[in-house]
Amino acid sequence: MRLIFTDLDGSLLDHNTYSFDPAAELLLQLEQQQIPVIPVTSKTRAEVMALRQTLHNEHPFIIENGAAICIPRGYFRQCPEGAETIDKHWLICKSQPRRQWLELLDEAGPDFADEYQTFSSICADGGIAALAEITGLSIDQATLAQQREYSEPIQWLGSAERKTEFIARLTTAGGHLLQGGRFLSLGGNTNKGLALLQLQAIYQANSNQPHQSIAIGDSGNDISMLEAADAALVIASANHPAPEVNPREHLFVSTATGPHGWVEGVTAWLAED
Repeated sequence: MRLIFTDLDGSLLDHNTYSFDPAAELLLQLEQQQIPVIPVTSKTRAEVMALRQTLHNEHPFIIENGAAICIPRGYFRQCPEGAETIDKHWLICKSQPRRQWLELLDEAGPDFADEYQTFSSICADGGIAALAEITGLSIDQATLAQQREYSEPIQWLGSAERKTEFIARLTTAGGHLLQGGRFLSLGGNTNKGLALLQLQAIYQANSNQPHQSIAIGDSGNDISMLEAADAALVIASANHPAPEVNPREHLFVSTATGPHGWVEGVTAWLAED
């Protein structure tokens, strides 16, 4: 059985428009072939739930850079160990709550006060409209993006040298930062790779078939899952350097960007024996 673990922004979704239209036909084919497409993203649970409706996707998903695994209730034979039932999902939480990271920023971030802003501060200063403008999201999408549970996105405004100092300061204070395509993400000691391996093990425990997985991403926060899956697809980006993945067998690098590159790489992976 094949499993596709995919980043969203800049990978399955276009970096600028957030459209997945170029991949729509392949997504339908994958669903017909019963190959799960599993979002693994920095996005919130609310964002992914809304997007899954548009994608007609009813598979598990991983949110906020591995902070939680969300599984539709009844998707597997029984609720996985360590999961709690929230609404219509089994939720495996792997991080402390968002408020802890906001408190850490209040304590460790004042020396950098004019050099960064967070989703929380952007909304406090200018409301959801300001967040929508910075992210390129609609008002409704920005509202969902602000419903974070386990992490805080940070837009860095200062120099590269000061950014390194900032990351070191927060790391020393107990935070963990991951660089996405647009924002830094401050959260717990989690990553996409660890969550991928845990969810893949749950799939394996519920099936007699061996599983072959591919991870797809375009940013630094995708490296852990690109190196955890059986195969990796690095999506080209016009906005930032490609993540540096350790050389390995079954490594695909797209020539096209966004969902066009997604289709290119997934098609090549499916063609392998």
